[in-house]
Amino acid sequence: MQFWFSEGSSCEALCRRAPSAKRGTARHGGERISTMQALKPLGWGLLLAGLGANSAFAQKALSWAEIQEKFEAGNPTLKASQLNIDESRAAEVTANLRPNPEITGTIDQINPLASMASSNSGLSVYRPLSYALPFASVSYLHEREHKRELRLDSARKSTGIADSTYSDQKRVLLFNLRGAFVQILQAKMTVENARENLTYWDRELAVSRDRYRTGGIAKVDLGRLQLQRVQFESDLESALVNLRTAKIQLLTLLNDRTPIEQFDVTGPYDFRDSLMPLEELRKIALEARPDLRAAHQTIELAKTNYQLAVANGSTDPTFSVDLARNPPIPAYFGVSVSIPLRIFDRNQGEKARTEIDIRRSERLHDAAEAQVFSDVDSAYATLNAALNLLRPYRDTYLKLASDTREAIAFSYQNGGASLLDYLDAEKASRDTRLAYLNLVGSYLTAAAQLNLAVGREVIQ
Repeated sequence: MQFWFSEGSSCEALCRRAPSAKRGTARHGGERISTMQALKPLGWGLLLAGLGANSAFAQKALSWAEIQEKFEAGNPTLKASQLNIDESRAAEVTANLRPNPEITGTIDQINPLASMASSNSGLSVYRPLSYALPFASVSYLHEREHKRELRLDSARKSTGIADSTYSDQKRVLLFNLRGAFVQILQAKMTVENARENLTYWDRELAVSRDRYRTGGIAKVDLGRLQLQRVQFESDLESALVNLRTAKIQLLTLLNDRTPIEQFDVTGPYDFRDSLMPLEELRKIALEARPDLRAAHQTIELAKTNYQLAVANGSTDPTFSVDLARNPPIPAYFGVSVSIPLRIFDRNQGEKARTEIDIRRSERLHDAAEAQVFSDVDSAYATLNAALNLLRPYRDTYLKLASDTREAIAFSYQNGGASLLDYLDAEKASRDTRLAYLNLVGSYLTAAAQLNLAVGREVIQ
């Protein structure tokens, strides 16, 4: 909501418009004040409300760093993936737990029919616990071969894999985010280009109308020039739709409910005429790719699980201490050790499975490494191809198309070129400029693809 204050709508003017009978004074708190003074706070309040409304609708365009920050704070898929790490850390607590001790209590030789004669009265007294034997025992299973330590090591390595998996998912989502960001920049440049073309054509139409009025061109030629404006209007509307669609996609990734009209991004829409050597990019990818790191961590986890399977095949003794009474012995204690005989079950199947899992993880690591090289090489080739196309456009084609359009336009206005030549030159200039903008967008998308392949941003 906006408020515009002019001479006729200021607080003084409002005072002047007050009825003459009431305009002179007003009573406030027992004092007489003028109506103009009473209405001044209202005018300032309306002015401040209007300024506040304008500032609420105005929102600065977000940079790529700010978009990343909002994405990491609000994307639900990324948050859900991060919870997997917390779950894995909770599993570490379970893996590090010791076995619980066991306590056993027994009362033996309870005789519900027993009775004893009283020496004083000669009467029988009911005493079912007279010959009872109480027994208490505490036992504890002792784990050998560092089973608990191996379980904890396995759980910690699983947490490392969960962290690498989270980083890899974040890498892919950031590529999608970067793609949506680039689409907005490309759509904005296309909208600006379409508006410039429409403005330029309107100037050309004004010149052509002047020539028509002076008899310089025929009415049919003026009509064809006016019809050509439809193409410029169509280009502008299509660009606006693409811009709106790109903003919707980016807001979805950010999980943001900001109205589209109030949301905007900013960033350089250009290309860097240089690339890092391919071998250096491969080396960075081998160090930075989280999926390759997860594949290596899986091998280490498989080795730890094999060690745990071997340890689980060992024998764990159970130590017990018991305390009891057995008349005529009033109290006694004893110790015992229980050792299971691992004759048939020595965990053979789990040992074989985990040993095979080591070889399987090694093969998957080799496949992941080959995929890293493939991704880097493909992204590098795509980016290099985009650069090879952009250089001649920047150095030659853009200026050539603009100069040709201006030359044909001048020639047409002076009767040296046909209308068809003029329209063709205009179309070639428009297509060349649009192709350049699309190529810059392709370059930025290919740069994001290379960052995805390498595992970190090597091209900003």
